[in-house]
Formats: sequence, structure tokens, C-alpha cells
Amino acid sequence: MDGEVLKNVEDEHLNDSPGNPGLISPDKGDISRLLTVPFSGRIRGGMRPGKKIMVMGIVELEPDSFDVSLTCGRDSEKDGAPHDVALKLTARFADRQFLRSARISGKWTVEEASTDYFPFIADQPFRIEIHCEHQRFRIFVDGHQLFDFYHKVKCFSSIDAVQIQGDLHITKLG
Repeated sequence: MDGEVLKNVEDEHLNDSPGNPGLISPDKGDISRLLTVPFSGRIRGGMRPGKKIMVMGIVELEPDSFDVSLTCGRDSEKDGAPHDVALKLTARFADRQFLRSARISGKWTVEEASTDYFPFIADQPFRIEIHCEHQRFRIFVDGHQLFDFYHKVKCFSSIDAVQIQGDLHITKLG
């Protein structure tokens, strides 16, 4: 992400030490408190072509699903006004689907079906990379490109938050 890191909503301090580049951590070093699920954090400066978001984690032992979303604002839903979701990735384990969709002006787009390959395994680590390009997001899991998702939100800088929820443990964000 060009040296930028995600920032947890609850914490204003980042650990940029050489031993932990890109890790989000509080003053006292208790990273588990910051990376708890559900997670909501800010993308400094918003998205732009050339920027990438990385989520590393471990799937829970008996997972149902998890979501990783890039949103336009973190807190607007609390006020009753739905925020736009530029990209929502959903891993559903029952039918082994990795889906993507967006929400524009309060309305969800049709969910795009995943590829034949379902990359997630219960109780195993994974790495999701979301690369922002001019026309699309390109999604990689464990180094393999799985699919593209063409932009529905055109103002990249408004895509300024990441939200993660479901049956996973986050180990690193960057």
C-alpha cells in the first residue's frame, strides 16, 4: 500500500517499527485487541490505482462464512444512512463459494459468482490481496489471481474504510 497502513477505528497509534512493517498495533503491543473480528479500520488517503490492501488470517475451525469489504465511510450506517460498499468479498463454506458484490446508493448489485476454485480451508491460514487498478479490483488469494471486479464506485478516494467480519482470525493487515 505504498507504505501506508490501515488504522483501527479505536486506536490512533501505529507501530512502524522495522520488525513489524505494516502491522497495526496499539501502544502496549497487544495486537490481538486491535485485530479482533468484527474489524473496522480506515484506509489512509482512500483507494487509488496502484494501491493494494492485504488481509492475512486464519479460518476458524468450523466456519460458516466471512466478509471483507471496502467501504465509503465506516460509521454512516450507525446514523441510519447506508454507506456505499465498493467491494464486498464473501467466502461461504457450505456451498464453497467466494462471491463479490457492491452497494451503491443503498442498493446491492447482483452477487457475482466465484470461480471453480474455493481457496479457503477450515483452520488454515490465508492471504487475500486486493489490487486497485484503473478499471477494476484484482483479487488474489495466496498468490493466485482469482477474479476481477469492475469498479462500481468511481471516486476512489471515497473508498476509505475496510470492514472484516465472520469466522476468521486476522493476523495481519497492510
